[in-house]
Amino acid sequence: MEKPIFDFGMNINRRHFLSKMSLGLGSAALGSLLIPDIFKGSEETSVNDIVSGLPHFAPKAKRVIYLFQNGAPSQYELFDHKPLLNKMFGENLPESVRGGQRLTGMTANQTSFPLAGSIFNFAQHGHSGAWVSELLPHTARIADDLCFIKSMNTDAINHDPALTFFQSGAQVGSRPSMGAWLSYGLGSENQNLPAFCVLLSRGIGNGQGVYSKLWTNGFLDSVHQGVQFSSGENPVLYLGDPDGMDRSERREMLDKLATLNEGTFAEYQDPEIVTKIQQYEMAFRMQAAVPEITDMSKEPESIVKLYGPDCLVPGTYAANCLLARKLSEQGVRFVQLYHQGWDGHSNLPKEIRAQSMDVDRASAALVTDLKQRGLLDETLVIWGGEFGRTNYCQGKFSREDYGRDHHPRAFTIWMAGGGIKPGISYGETDDFGYNIIKDPVHVHDLHATILNQLGLDHEKLVFKHQGRRYRLTDVAGKLVKGIIA
Repeated sequence: MEKPIFDFGMNINRRHFLSKMSLGLGSAALGSLLIPDIFKGSEETSVNDIVSGLPHFAPKAKRVIYLFQNGAPSQYELFDHKPLLNKMFGENLPESVRGGQRLTGMTANQTSFPLAGSIFNFAQHGHSGAWVSELLPHTARIADDLCFIKSMNTDAINHDPALTFFQSGAQVGSRPSMGAWLSYGLGSENQNLPAFCVLLSRGIGNGQGVYSKLWTNGFLDSVHQGVQFSSGENPVLYLGDPDGMDRSERREMLDKLATLNEGTFAEYQDPEIVTKIQQYEMAFRMQAAVPEITDMSKEPESIVKLYGPDCLVPGTYAANCLLARKLSEQGVRFVQLYHQGWDGHSNLPKEIRAQSMDVDRASAALVTDLKQRGLLDETLVIWGGEFGRTNYCQGKFSREDYGRDHHPRAFTIWMAGGGIKPGISYGETDDFGYNIIKDPVHVHDLHATILNQLGLDHEKLVFKHQGRRYRLTDVAGKLVKGIIA
């Protein structure tokens, strides 16, 4: 008789038996992890038992593309038209408006806060009459497809915690990012690509760093972590086979490695072992899928003209917008773009001109491209930064050269598609653009609404970790019903 796979010896007591059970039970557990609904029944599931791909209710969107403008674009130069600031240019911000709200260390020692109106012209566009700056002519043309939220607000006043808060619903690191939560809740529509992909680009303006903690899986299984694409020869690092190994040899190696890992899982019951098996298999399938999807040479001339010639240059914002469309079209659940260069503490008029030119055409092209393919209704597109900019000047001051400090109290983002009302401006700030006077939208509210559009109840999408039930919206968040179609 052959020896068993694992020779536990004859020293078996009750504790050992109950802890190890049997290889048969281990195999059943492995199968349930690899195929989550293999043993699905009608019994109520536990807090962490989510069947991937099944939303809580009928979704209006299937996927998200988040065009994150890292560094915080100034709403006064782009979307929030405030003529009073031009009229009062150079006058001190009234204390009654500021109301003792906190300042960053960069302006805390200023003795005055001279108001700075935008030097750029604004006009109303589309049937909606949305105010858009001359810096964004392409965005202005699609104004009737967009929902401008002019009353966004956040808790953090500095870049790192504010950026982390937008991604994960917490100002500290190591929490699951939004894309990881969606991967956990819904999985991917394409078994050959990850559910969560990350694309990076940088403009010429003053930049703020981005870090892998922003697309981490946190305490969720590592299969939910975002996969970063690069602009190099290998779009996904370590995906290719080493020299001297062909695809058949790779397949044989992975099969043998899976056998070893399955045996280890049967003994130790560590779910991360299963995650590793899944990741190896995903990497094998991606070897064929990624080169094809990152190849822009087959895109028709009309698409290149729409996005601009930079879409053929890997790593540019335009190329990443086009790649985001292709990934989303293939069923990737969450595509996160980070575009750096918006940190306008000084020389803002010059820098924001360049940054706007860098993103305007491609952002509008993405919405237009999705719409003409019939994909906009099921794809939620989001554009915005981690907070806004102050209405007063930081540092040296002139009409042609000024900067703005961080302002978490009120700023603007836009959304399109995915069951969001098009052609509206939601929320309102005061005449100084400093305080919200109508329909405030907090980051937790935005997260709750994004999840809602994908068929997920933010209060039910939970994961129990170290004795606490965590969610993307922490213990807050409410639907922004006024923007839902």
